[in-house]
Amino acid sequence: MKLLKELIHPELSSRNGRVFRRHAARGIVLRDDRMLLLFTERYNDFSLPGGGIDEGEDIVVALKRELEEETGARDVQVKEHYGFIEEYRPYWKPQFDLMHMTSHFFMCDVAPKLADARMESYEVANGMKPIWVPVSEAVSHNRQVMARQEGTMGQSIQRETFMLEKIADELVPA
Repeated sequence: MKLLKELIHPELSSRNGRVFRRHAARGIVLRDDRMLLLFTERYNDFSLPGGGIDEGEDIVVALKRELEEETGARDVQVKEHYGFIEEYRPYWKPQFDLMHMTSHFFMCDVAPKLADARMESYEVANGMKPIWVPVSEAVSHNRQVMARQEGTMGQSIQRETFMLEKIADELVPA
């Protein structure tokens, strides 16, 4: 397994204290120069589909579940582990001082046609939608949101934009 990056949120003063630990699996699904991403209206950003791994859940099972729920992907084939990011950021629950999240990224293939997504209520409320988009367009959009420091900007945009840039450089045909 390859560490791609360690991200420390700028508002985090220390990595000491009460830590909420989370593991996530995220899918890299490419078709030529387009990628299956999630656009979230609330945060005005593009992100890779995937999410938290439940206690005792196999990482590949979790990834397939998340891809199916968030995008409607069918016949998910997990090909290879691309790498992981270690992330430290403030956490909103008062019993914790920070969150330490490890996000694992996997190359995946899915059936050509997506079924209906089965998102959780908060994802629907945030205006999350699956979309096939050119990777360069997603990178440009997220960079603009970060440059403007939009008030609705989510904490994950740095991680997502880093990954989109890495995918554009290493995986998208020129």
